[in-house]
Amino acid sequence: MSGTTGRVADSTGNWVDTSAPAWLKPYLRLARLDRPIGSWLLLLPCWWSAGLAAIAAGRPYPDPWHCLLFFIGAFAMRGAGCTWNDIVDRDLDAKVERTRSRPIPAGQVTARQAFGFLVLQALIGLLVLLQFNAFTILVGILSLATVAIYPFLKRVTHWPQIGLGLAFSWGALMGWPAVFGRLDAAAFVLYAGSIAWVIAYDTIYAHQDREDDALIGIKSTAILFAERTKPILALFFSAAVVLIAIAGWLAAGGLIFAVGLAAFALHLAWQVWRLDIGDPALCLRLFKSNRDAGLILFAGMILDAAFR
Repeated sequence: MSGTTGRVADSTGNWVDTSAPAWLKPYLRLARLDRPIGSWLLLLPCWWSAGLAAIAAGRPYPDPWHCLLFFIGAFAMRGAGCTWNDIVDRDLDAKVERTRSRPIPAGQVTARQAFGFLVLQALIGLLVLLQFNAFTILVGILSLATVAIYPFLKRVTHWPQIGLGLAFSWGALMGWPAVFGRLDAAAFVLYAGSIAWVIAYDTIYAHQDREDDALIGIKSTAILFAERTKPILALFFSAAVVLIAIAGWLAAGGLIFAVGLAAFALHLAWQVWRLDIGDPALCLRLFKSNRDAGLILFAGMILDAAFR
């Protein structure tokens, strides 16, 4: 597939396929704007951190300007991260059924063109980051190390999901210093809880490619856990709930926060109960449902701040 109109196998029928100009489609696909779930999952720890900071600061709601900046930044930096991942993985992606139609292995763009697009997205992310205080800017810059190393982990360890957790949870360390100009225990504990959440949901996602990955030597927790996936996911999801509960307690979260956390926990339990690792389509649906789970928790934080 070498034309710019070719579709990505695991993302069809979206607005990029139907409405975007042909020349722009490969770049929108590199940024994953045809499937924004990853941007939402990167955004949610940012919003959680902003929500906890509002509770701790006695504010009636999270800072709307910060939330908007996090929204723009999450989409820009998730796009940059995915573009970097596609550049690094272009040879591996060509060997996997679900990913061989991505823009680089499909010949829609060159690696050089993709790198130029990566720089553009990173500059947008930098512009967003510069709107925050100096301490938050420093914390944001430090996140780049986790983004840079993540694509290489699947080659050397069955735990690349830890690397993804470190990168995708970094927002939990951003919303708090945007308010307080420092990092406190609540933010670090929230970060740890988010990492556990990411490891679990990305394991569900990785079960889509388990067989292809094993054939070409790519490692993942899906391969490592195999038939033990359900009980191990339950442990990681439980750890996420407990750690986020502790973060809420440290931030003086109240009853409404606890109700939101309980609803979040029920959603995670439903995912484990519903999971069938032999059904790739179901794995994808459950993975995507984590956006709703994260929004439920954020809503609990907003309401807890509003009704204190």
